[in-house]
Amino acid sequence: MKDTLDEAAPGAREHRWSRRLILWVAVLILANVLADVAIASPMMVLPQLLEHFDTDQVAWLSASAMLAGAIWSPLLAKSSDIFGQRRLLVTTLSIACLGALVCLVAPNVWIFLAGRFLQGAALSAIFITVALIRQLCAPQVAMPAIGLVTSGSSIVGIIEPLVMQPIIHVFGYRSVFVVAGLLAVAAALCVRFFIPESSIRGTGRIDVGGALLLGGGLGAVLAYASLGGDSGWLSAGMLVLLVAGAGALAGWAFLALRVAEPIIDIRALSRPVLLTLLALVLAAGSFRSMLQLTSLIAQVPPDLGLGYGLGDGEAIGVLLATSSLGIVAGGTLAGWVAGRFGPAKPLLAAIAVGAVATFLMLAGVSVLPLAIACWAMVGLAAGAIATSGYNLATDLAPPERQGTVSGLVSVVFALGSVVFSFAGSEILKATRVSGTLAGGAPVSTAAGVHLYVLMAGMLFALAAVPAVMLVRGRRAAPVATEAPQRPSPSAVGP
Repeated sequence: MKDTLDEAAPGAREHRWSRRLILWVAVLILANVLADVAIASPMMVLPQLLEHFDTDQVAWLSASAMLAGAIWSPLLAKSSDIFGQRRLLVTTLSIACLGALVCLVAPNVWIFLAGRFLQGAALSAIFITVALIRQLCAPQVAMPAIGLVTSGSSIVGIIEPLVMQPIIHVFGYRSVFVVAGLLAVAAALCVRFFIPESSIRGTGRIDVGGALLLGGGLGAVLAYASLGGDSGWLSAGMLVLLVAGAGALAGWAFLALRVAEPIIDIRALSRPVLLTLLALVLAAGSFRSMLQLTSLIAQVPPDLGLGYGLGDGEAIGVLLATSSLGIVAGGTLAGWVAGRFGPAKPLLAAIAVGAVATFLMLAGVSVLPLAIACWAMVGLAAGAIATSGYNLATDLAPPERQGTVSGLVSVVFALGSVVFSFAGSEILKATRVSGTLAGGAPVSTAAGVHLYVLMAGMLFALAAVPAVMLVRGRRAAPVATEAPQRPSPSAVGP
């Protein structure tokens, strides 16, 4: 396999689908599957981990890799633009493999958390694959390919429990880290030998100090939002975490306005990029908060008379599988539409579908067939929003900065997911009724659940506002069919 795109396709990028492009997409989907496995598989052995390490720190064990992904993203995004997307993707997968090995042999919980921090680098694979596809392909081919790359790994959410549970049963909890490590090695080798490197490079240096301040600040603030409910919002440790995170973000903003080449140039964020990020943070928050609600309503029997409930837990698998299929279908469809009409229109359409489905869940919280239909629509919207968000953001950036802007999209997805899931949790806590489920597990009143759904629906409705503005602003702009020319500084994203 050739080492550069110029050698792989002399004089032009990929302008049509071919066996070679299908191979590239399959390999990049494999790389993104690692992100799902690195995050989800350890949650399947959480009780065994707690027992082995003799700890009750459930929140830290479950959230550590996701928080690490937020810390890694700024540094890896900028590095991919300067050193090349393929090289950084191989590096990212290698770091994740090392993290799996550390988790495998960790003698105590602190070394285990260090391994999870390394595994969190796998989340960066998603935005690096997006930038790589944009540089390998012309826009009309790249946009549907991005739909496949970003949503195809969601199918893992359906088959992973079926595959992993027998393995865990035979080999124990450590098997999830063996599988994650082997998958990382396989993905890294496939990327190295089957994916060409783009010849497009950014210039300048990496603002390591700014990257550490931004990543550390984001990680600390997200950790406070994720873990404060279990550790106490006003506890000394959580307050130190919040103050440190806010201070780091303030330091990054100050530095970004003074240095010549910041990790993210906030002075150059154009209006379309800001509108895109605003729509994505609201829409991502809505979908993730609804995903959180699913585990509650699916375990509440309707005969308890609470005004909602879908059973004794047997509906969870059906709902999650339905949403995963919707994500794959939505991402693929949005990419195809974006290649013909631009990414702004499918983003707006997906937000509208998500809003309708979420408001229908006001009735679906007590009617399983309706809930399944709503979750198919919400999954469809989520897949289309992710694909359209990456397509739109990279379409607004010059080729040498597409890694950075893709990383920024991943960061706002994480922000929306954590912040609004936390807000939804607070609504449920404020309306909690104790001791109604088997084992005395607390649940909320129907008013609390309906208020939660209304919050999620309003987030989708608010996300439609910047999405409409984007469609109007891009109505006269055709989708490019050749390599885009570098825009003027006033039109450039981060």
